[in-house]
Amino acid sequence: MSEDLTPHAKLTVAAARKIIRGATAKAEEIGQPECIAVVDDGGHLLAFMRMDNAFALSNDTAIAKAVTAAIYRAPTGEMPDGPDIRLAVATQGKRINLPGGLPIIVDGKCVGGVGVGSGTGEQDRICANAGLAMLDGAETF
Repeated sequence: MSEDLTPHAKLTVAAARKIIRGATAKAEEIGQPECIAVVDDGGHLLAFMRMDNAFALSNDTAIAKAVTAAIYRAPTGEMPDGPDIRLAVATQGKRINLPGGLPIIVDGKCVGGVGVGSGTGEQDRICANAGLAMLDGAETF
């Protein structure tokens, strides 16, 4: 392989569906309908589900949480508060710092992000972690 290229792990749609299933099962277990989004490492949507009775506007926040977690390679809700509003405006709402977005890290490489919204921040994060637990070798937070 050329020194100009690096090997690249790619999250599959099948893996994204596993994450959705795990997050959905946890949401059902805790009785909190959720919107769940999975994106690749570039923030492109791979899979999405809005459970019955989940808050409709959480569609957008779940996707934004997944994108933010993937691009920043860090959980949302833990970033410094100072630049939040400016960065949210500058990215037209694509960067968000609400809890519930987690990077998908396998073998030390970020391959995407999962975002969950419609519950409390804690509920969203619990469901996102349940989704990550479905993927072999994925870190949880």
